[in-house]
Amino acid sequence: MHLFKSLSLATAAVCGLTVANAAEISSPNGEIIVNFSLESGVPTYHVDYKGKPIILPSTLGLELVGTTNLMDGFELIGENSSTQDETWEPVWGENSQIRNHYNEYLAHLKQPATERLMDIRFRVYDDGVGFRYEFPMQDKLVYFVVKEEHSQFAMPGDMTAWWIAGDYDTQEYAYTESRLSEIRGLMEKSIIDNLSQTTFSPTGVQTSLQLKTDDGIYLNLHEAALVDYSCMHLNLDDKNMVFESWLTPDAMGNKGHLQCPAKSPWRTMIISDDARDMLSSNLILNLNEPCAYEDTSWIKPVKYVGVWWEMIAGPSQWSYTWDYPSVKLDTIDYAQCKPHSRHGANNENVKKYIDFAAEHGFDQVLVEGWNIGWEDWSGNWKDYVFDFVTPYPDFDIDMLNKYANDRGVKIMMHHETSGSARNYERHMAVAYDLMDKYGYNAVKSGYVGNILPRGEHHYGQWMNNHYLYAVTEAAKHHIMVNGHEAVRPTGLCRTYPNLIGNESACGTEYESFGGNKPSHTTVLPFTRLQGGPMDYTPGIFVMDLNEFNPENHSHVNSTLARQLALYVTMYSPLQMAADTPEHYGRYMDAFQFIKDVPVDWSESHYLEAEPGRYITVARKDKNSDSWFVGNTSSEHGHKSNLTLSFLDPDRKYIATIYADAKDAHYKDNPQAYTITTKEVTSKSSLSLNAAPGGGYAISIVPKP
Repeated sequence: MHLFKSLSLATAAVCGLTVANAAEISSPNGEIIVNFSLESGVPTYHVDYKGKPIILPSTLGLELVGTTNLMDGFELIGENSSTQDETWEPVWGENSQIRNHYNEYLAHLKQPATERLMDIRFRVYDDGVGFRYEFPMQDKLVYFVVKEEHSQFAMPGDMTAWWIAGDYDTQEYAYTESRLSEIRGLMEKSIIDNLSQTTFSPTGVQTSLQLKTDDGIYLNLHEAALVDYSCMHLNLDDKNMVFESWLTPDAMGNKGHLQCPAKSPWRTMIISDDARDMLSSNLILNLNEPCAYEDTSWIKPVKYVGVWWEMIAGPSQWSYTWDYPSVKLDTIDYAQCKPHSRHGANNENVKKYIDFAAEHGFDQVLVEGWNIGWEDWSGNWKDYVFDFVTPYPDFDIDMLNKYANDRGVKIMMHHETSGSARNYERHMAVAYDLMDKYGYNAVKSGYVGNILPRGEHHYGQWMNNHYLYAVTEAAKHHIMVNGHEAVRPTGLCRTYPNLIGNESACGTEYESFGGNKPSHTTVLPFTRLQGGPMDYTPGIFVMDLNEFNPENHSHVNSTLARQLALYVTMYSPLQMAADTPEHYGRYMDAFQFIKDVPVDWSESHYLEAEPGRYITVARKDKNSDSWFVGNTSSEHGHKSNLTLSFLDPDRKYIATIYADAKDAHYKDNPQAYTITTKEVTSKSSLSLNAAPGGGYAISIVPKP
């Protein structure tokens, strides 16, 4: 074993570092300890939590194309250590202030056989660990191609996992709860048939991966600051219980093209023996760079309605015509085409949503299917079909924008790229200029379909650069971006806060495609939401969709009360009231909670949590002294005994409780709810029952 040079006692005392044949880095509270060493020239680390191993000895390194690998033969030529303790203010978020407190260790490595340099940087927080590879400017390594990154995460046993299968192009899968040893069999029996052809392994899973040991230690594996690099998946050696990184390839099968100086994303491990700590962790945000914009006054959280659910679940459609002439697309005279009665983005329908938004205090109205190109979804013309500026004849963009602006409402732009990223980049400047002209300040973008024209994957380096390019170009126009079918978030919203939302998981639309599991929203905050907020589109009130569309026999697997709770438990600064005005009109007393609930918070307190079972959170409005509480539960239901100690002890409040009725059930009685009010203080306690697939929502307003 290579012996590291000793650190000074003063440095060790300040940074929580000791040396005993290796570098030892502890968290500020001393509960997490990372040990790093060179084992026969191979970078190796392991992690302990409260004296117990949580990551067993695991090796690090990169395999390169056509040259010597950066995996072994290293020697330590230097090391640095430091500590950081600061507080920063996000533009929007779950809390108005975030503490960034860590101890850092940087190992400078050299491979004598090639004279190449590679650094490995560790940051150890009270809530977890991050490490990354860094490649300084050097003569012997300038350009290089990554064949594979081999970062290992050796598990201490056959843990319970909440996982979705590895795929280079989608995260839209239902989560499975199982032992690690069961993953292979479960994939082979049922899941593998539903995966895309890009699936890489019968034991490959996606991050963010939630794990739990038998003795109650929670571990989450993910990545932070994914910039100019391929998205990481995890391959499991299920004989030895070792995860290893597996990067998304490009069209040629390579995993990354780098030029020094360069760095990888952070590989992250959130660790605690309390599930609530997993949800309150800011590790991934803290590992991202500070905000890149000097002026952020134009970035505003948004609550919106839209012409969307009626197309996802109901009778409307995106395209203007049912059939188009059998001629080349660019010769179609749209003014001569006969409009189809099912086209949702028509003037009168959009005006209805604008009126509803104005009446009930919503910021914006999303309109999908407003622009030409939807008439062909076969893929023949996807490389140029959308120009993002030409409306259908029954969508009067001038009139509708004036109509909305006169009522204090904005229209939210929609750009469906159909996966043709180069086409989008060619049209992006003109599309953003159009938004400037009409005062649009937010866009929902989509990447449905295979990536064209190069055959890239959704999560590869090339597309990750494209997504960030779209965000940074949008910022020049003061436009906020909500990316659907894009790569899963890794905390980049700290650096680029106009990245106000993402999809990257099964959202509410899947309730129209057979239904999400009742447990789904008790897993997503532990997994998908670790890297950033999700545009989940909650608020569905009519659960039997054949009431809405006789051809759709899906059922929304949720009670109405839980749909309200999702506005609190599924954190996002971008929240949609996804159902139609007509459906909300049937339950206006419950709709009041959606009208009242904020989308930006000053404090968040996770009161109860267990992945796959239940989540209860209390949040304080950033712009008032009101609090809101939400609970989402699985098919098992849940009983809560809450204390309201988070309230101001010197004030009295009025709590309005939207709860499941005694006979509520997500399957056969989802719309059974009660609304009660009572006076509460910080000493009050509440006993509440969530039905199977249910939940509850509470608004707590200071008493005048």
